[in-house]
Amino acid sequence: MNEKVKYLLLLMSFALIAMGVYRGEVAEVLQKAINICLECMGIG
Repeated sequence: MNEKVKYLLLLMSFALIAMGVYRGEVAEVLQKAINICLECMGIG
């Protein structure tokens, strides 16, 4: 893969992660992950 494409994808990934953090979606994603783990163990 071209070096420019790699860096562009990396930059876009960081931008989207930053946008999700700015919108406060970290807590929602963490809560969903906890629920999935608890369901797999049969607790939730």
